[in-house]
Amino acid sequence: MAQAFKGTLSTAQVADAMETGIRAAGAEAELLLASDGGDGLLEALGPDVIRRTGHRVTGPLGSPVEVTVGWLDSGTAVIESRLVCGISLVPPAARDPLHSTTRGIGELVAEVVEAGAGTVLVGLGGSATMDGGAGMARVWGFVPLDAQGSELPEGGGGLADLARFRDGRAPAAAILGLTDVRNPLTGDRGARVYAAQKGAGPDAIERLARALDRLATVAAERGKGHLSSVAGAGAAGGLGFGLMYFGNGSLTSGADWFLNRRGFPARLRHARLVVTGEGAFDATSLEGKLTGQVLAAAGRAGVSAALLAPRAERVPAGVAVEAGGAAWDAGELARRTQRVVERALRAGRTG
Repeated sequence: MAQAFKGTLSTAQVADAMETGIRAAGAEAELLLASDGGDGLLEALGPDVIRRTGHRVTGPLGSPVEVTVGWLDSGTAVIESRLVCGISLVPPAARDPLHSTTRGIGELVAEVVEAGAGTVLVGLGGSATMDGGAGMARVWGFVPLDAQGSELPEGGGGLADLARFRDGRAPAAAILGLTDVRNPLTGDRGARVYAAQKGAGPDAIERLARALDRLATVAAERGKGHLSSVAGAGAAGGLGFGLMYFGNGSLTSGADWFLNRRGFPARLRHARLVVTGEGAFDATSLEGKLTGQVLAAAGRAGVSAALLAPRAERVPAGVAVEAGGAAWDAGELARRTQRVVERALRAGRTG
């Protein structure tokens, strides 16, 4: 199962390296390209995308970005949120989820609906934002206001003073968010878990937590309090929640959506060994990310599994692991793949 190694290798590069390593180990490889809604979503869809359109929308810091949208058919558009408001678009020194915005998502959804999309799939992952989708919602007319009726500034930090929203209108399309994690919007497992990696310090994390709590409270006052606890509501800094609350959308596991689309459950029944990997495997990988879901599915099916990750923590018992070193290039990934496959196959013969 091949997916992008964030910041180092594309989905195609990972697939080629894994195939090289598996064949060098003397085994036959059946490669599946996949994504959990984060890095490499459009790349993993590959030939499923019948056309691509280019768009210019607002980026996470307010300056414009050029974005590609994939179309699965004439009425189904696929948006990769990381290309619009992703952390890879922001230099490390400029990362600040108190002020970064999802406005570009709202603009892009509006544009593809205008172009004929009746269904919009939004991959959620790798964002630089924590505004709960409020930036996106401004484009649709939902304006966040404080107790005095003044408009709040862009970004997640301003929502700590949220009193209500001026009413807007959801896009005229069915919106489905493909979530890369199962985290809710609020609480100890909420979107705040990812604030530090988006550039927030301790004080900023607490303000953002208060902001998302206010967002959940306002939703509850409108009879939609349950949305904050939906699995994946905290994905992409709460953008998952925003798609539901402002866009009348729904959420599903991006990993499960992809694995089912690729027929993975049926293929698994005939597999001897499943090989998967990512740039860093840790506790968050078990919150719905592709690698965690693949390992869980293999475990349920009783199929041996191997994990490739430069950094690996909290790996499920019984999984063969190849880890260590800095970021791997394609050659290193191929060598590591050969090593772990040979080890796993030996264990299978002697087990």
